[in-house]
Amino acid sequence: MTNPTDYLLGTDDVELTRLGVQHRLWAASAAKGWERARVRPGSRVLDIGSGPGYAAMDLAELVGPRGRVLGVEGSPAFTDEFNTNAAQRGFAHATAINGDVHDLRAHAADEAGTFDAAWARWVLCFVEDAAKVVREAFACLAPGGRLVVQDYFGYEESIKLAPRSPAFERGIAGISASWRATGSNLDIMGDMPAMMRAAGFGSVEVRVIQRIARPHEQMWAWPDIFWPSFIPRVVEAGFLTQLQADAFMDAWRAASENPDAFILLPPVFEAIAVKPA
Repeated sequence: MTNPTDYLLGTDDVELTRLGVQHRLWAASAAKGWERARVRPGSRVLDIGSGPGYAAMDLAELVGPRGRVLGVEGSPAFTDEFNTNAAQRGFAHATAINGDVHDLRAHAADEAGTFDAAWARWVLCFVEDAAKVVREAFACLAPGGRLVVQDYFGYEESIKLAPRSPAFERGIAGISASWRATGSNLDIMGDMPAMMRAAGFGSVEVRVIQRIARPHEQMWAWPDIFWPSFIPRVVEAGFLTQLQADAFMDAWRAASENPDAFILLPPVFEAIAVKPA
């Protein structure tokens, strides 16, 4: 993303709702990552690309008033949503700053070097210079602090709909091409361990969170709410024709009505790096 105030998927009410559902579906995976990073009551956490603050509200509840959650978010609308939600829930220890995640140290100011953990989910695949963000996160952590990143590797190759559908596969290729055209890196996690080590981190753990979904299952909602929101953007950008988009949605609706269908969702890779004490 060349403009840090732009969010590729939009910031309207439809996207706010989609992000809320997405977080709820992936909240358990986030919580496991936080547990592995030793986030607990009293911890200080830097939320990188915090969006409207859905994960941050969970973090604020977890760390409690003795802890701290600082979000850095490029969208003014999302920053306002974060701070409004925190105020409504009485989380005085959780605040968001509107700014570029490439400049975490500057935004953290006197808090730089004090955080026990830093967290980024589905953020680094969209930024212009992920390695710089990792270096900035390293500088914001206290000795022994941990950086948790959850993001993509092999997005386009991994999504599979069963039974197979050429129209669906063409749509996935169009979505991936539209992201690449903006500078997004859907293989970012393949480079993450090296980026973390180059930034100065010591040990790096890597895991994969692989999910499938069937039409009657809760996780089916994750792609189901994404396609109608994003496919029109892909058409507008010229990476799918309207006929191809319609065929994609027809294939998805047919799968949604097929009790034997399932989708292999894009794997989410998790890397946790430790700053030397």
